[in-house]
Amino acid sequence: MKEFIKFIFVVLVPISIIMIITVEYNGDLDRDYYATSKIKIQKKVIPVDHSKFEVLQKDFKKPQEITEACLSCHNGRGKEFMKTEHWQWHNMDSVAGKGYEDLGKRNILNNFCIGVNANEKLCSLCHAGYGYGDKNFDFHNQNNIDCLVCHDKTGTYKKSKPGTGPNTGSGNPSPKVDLQKVVQSIGLPQRNNCGTCHYKGGGGNNVKHGDLEMALNKCTRDVDVHMAYDKKNMQCTDCHETHNHKISGQLYTVSSSNKNKVTCEKCHTATPHKSKLLNNHYEQIACQTCHIPVYAKVNPTKIYWDWSTAGKLKDGKPYTEWSKDKLHEYDSKHGTAVFGKNLKPDYVWFNGTADHHLIDEKIADTSQPLVLNKLFGSYKDNVKPSDSSHRSKIWPVKIMKGKQIYDPVNKLLIQPKLVGSKGSGAYWADFDWNASAKKGMEYIGLPYSGKYAFIKTEGFWPINHMVSPSDKSLSCTECHSKDGRLQKPNDFYLPGRNYSSIIDTGGIIFMLLVLLGVIIHGFMRIVSSKKTQH
Repeated sequence: MKEFIKFIFVVLVPISIIMIITVEYNGDLDRDYYATSKIKIQKKVIPVDHSKFEVLQKDFKKPQEITEACLSCHNGRGKEFMKTEHWQWHNMDSVAGKGYEDLGKRNILNNFCIGVNANEKLCSLCHAGYGYGDKNFDFHNQNNIDCLVCHDKTGTYKKSKPGTGPNTGSGNPSPKVDLQKVVQSIGLPQRNNCGTCHYKGGGGNNVKHGDLEMALNKCTRDVDVHMAYDKKNMQCTDCHETHNHKISGQLYTVSSSNKNKVTCEKCHTATPHKSKLLNNHYEQIACQTCHIPVYAKVNPTKIYWDWSTAGKLKDGKPYTEWSKDKLHEYDSKHGTAVFGKNLKPDYVWFNGTADHHLIDEKIADTSQPLVLNKLFGSYKDNVKPSDSSHRSKIWPVKIMKGKQIYDPVNKLLIQPKLVGSKGSGAYWADFDWNASAKKGMEYIGLPYSGKYAFIKTEGFWPINHMVSPSDKSLSCTECHSKDGRLQKPNDFYLPGRNYSSIIDTGGIIFMLLVLLGVIIHGFMRIVSSKKTQH
């Protein structure tokens, strides 16, 4: 009996597998995934030389004058832009179980620099406006819009940090920028414009996202097949299409509903592979899962931030120390950080909707890590194939872990005041968590008990960029194996990873019956053929 079972696994099973693969792939095992791409990139140009406009020739005394000049021709665009999330930094969105909530950078905390409130003078480095220094900023004045940050073509425009000169910080241009040169060289947004904020969020290049960084401005196909400068050379706006300044795409650290998304199938269709087997995988597996096997390919990304260790000084002054591998950092202002490079993603079920821990929401269980933005999804979402709006797929994510300040009495996350001068209660100046917590919570109108502690938190960042060439996408065995990368989610049976005596025994019996049927059918054909010849 043992010899018979060995014969089945050594001879018959491999033959059957080869036959199935041959039929499924139809002799096209090496076909390039991107051969089905329907992408047609139209390089957009603005046939206007802005240096010829008289209205742009003047010596601008303040940046608002530039916006006023822009809007004198582009009338209506200011009111249009002020309706967008890039300007408002918040949006009413539906959250499952909570109804419509006000979500955005202005009212959700994270486990990087925690929050914008009380820190606007620095955080507005990434706001498309001028003068956003506190909560009294006028979001209704269209002359406060910063047109240059998105439309500069010189590559020299940048905003200033607080304290670098008069009228600096608060989203204002750096005093070193030649505004006359920039304003006369205007065009459609390019990668470097978007990257000004999206590459460097969280305090440095690639710190937050892990799949968005400066290397994408000029990368090879191995880093990203879409943005490779010597191949497709796509711009951000080729996928993130814009209508009335409303840019498509969702960032699930501040958004919740399944809308306004950028999808792979818009260009590649829902059946991008010639193989029916691979196309069937698409029903429950996101394209990114197979085609982004690693992220942070060029520069490292932050994966852990412990604020509780901040505040150590040397000779009364803050300091920074890096490990030899440049992946572990201690900084007096920020605490302990861990970075990673060429990272394998974690994987979760995701149906396109998310929960959020709101700024005034009490923490239910302080003994467990607090999930700041739970991604909704489950294998059970797929039991009704007709309900495609809530179908879940296995999605690659970066899980950012940290420890951040909270109020153990009121059970609230604390919004600390970080930025400011000495004596203002700003943590980065005074290194006093109690004063920082008091100032920050007063600023947002929430109670502070006078007690603080630190709680573990987790944030989920879906991975969408740094798409690898097809020949470097995941192989079958990287998931379908006992020690493969897909150890989670584990709420379903995965061949090769899981063992079920019923399923495995049933599978062997089924294969034997199939082989027996083939043998009987072949035997009957041979007998029939001989009778016909006779």
